[in-house]
Amino acid sequence: MKELLCFHAQQAAEKAIKAVLIAHGIEPPRTHNITALINLLPPEAPLREDVLASRGLTSYAAITRYPGQAGEVSEEDYREAVRLAEAVVAWAEEMIGGQAEV
Repeated sequence: MKELLCFHAQQAAEKAIKAVLIAHGIEPPRTHNITALINLLPPEAPLREDVLASRGLTSYAAITRYPGQAGEVSEEDYREAVRLAEAVVAWAEEMIGGQAEV
């Protein structure tokens, strides 16, 4: 179960970064690689340490969805994945600055 929750944490971070790219007029590529997405961010999108650390979530994009390919995710790993995802989403909300309508 924690593996699936880590997958969703990765997805939240990925989608948040893609939202920032779109807000800056950059078409995001079809990738789950958070490092690749971060590398596309413009200089006016200052990166926090947590955003950079979210690169580690990339491994949860695929291996946690396919049984037998990943080891068990610890409680600590799960909590860190959720913390990073929340930090990236908060950062994205600041970067977009209310441009998006719900």
